[in-house]
This record gives sequence, structure tokens and C-alpha cells, in this order.
Amino acid sequence: MSWAQANVRFSAKKRGCHLVTDEILAQVPQIKQYKVGMANFFLQHSSASLTINENCDPDVRVDMEMMLNRIAPENAPYIHTMEGADDMPGHVKSSLFGVSLNIPISNGRLALGTWQGIWLCEHRDYGGARKLVVTIQGEKSSK
Repeated sequence: MSWAQANVRFSAKKRGCHLVTDEILAQVPQIKQYKVGMANFFLQHSSASLTINENCDPDVRVDMEMMLNRIAPENAPYIHTMEGADDMPGHVKSSLFGVSLNIPISNGRLALGTWQGIWLCEHRDYGGARKLVVTIQGEKSSK
């Protein structure tokens, strides 16, 4: 059994849902070393989130952002408003999706379905760069 840990840094992204699977894989080449395992992805922020969803049609990400804004609108009567109108809705949206994912590794690849990808959901207008910790546990390939 072997463990590895890597840090991923995402450049600042505009508000919305962003497909980041390839960005993660480029920054965590250690995944390729594992025959079988589990990768935990933990986003170190409270106004952004991670989720797995459609990796093909970008309209799905646009529609998701639209629905999240309906679920947690900026004009709700929030008490926590000192950090701007988009902050508290960002916290709500982050809690809805969460900040961590567990994805199996099979033969050096994330065992995602054909139409699945990892999304970074930025819930602030100006959230800045985001940090992700990736922890891998498993059996390395004998290659």
C-alpha cells in the first residue's frame, strides 16, 4: 500500500462551473503510477465547491450556474453581508455541493464514467486562485 499527496493550484476563474479534470491530471501525474486506489480531492475554500457532472456539453455548466443562483440568490435576507453580496450565497452553494470528492483509480486513470468530469464551481464574482489537496492511497503498478 502506498500513499501520495499533491497540491493543485487553480488560477482565478470567473463565477460559474468549470471543467477541471485535465487541469488536475496535469498537476497530479502520480495518479498514473497506481494500479488500483482511491484519490481524495479536497478544496481548501468555503465559497467554491467540487462536483462530478457532465464533461461534454458546456450548456450543462451554464444551466447549473443558473439554477444555483435561483437556489441561493444574492438578494436573500442574509445576515452575513460584510464580504459582499456574492459571499453568503457562495457559502450556501459550497455546502450544497461540498468541497471534497473520492474517485477510484483503475490502471493509472480516474475511474470516471464516459460523460463524467470534475467541476470546480466558483461561487464568487472574484474568488481568486483556489487550492486543492489530492491524497492518493493504493497499490502502485509494478511497471
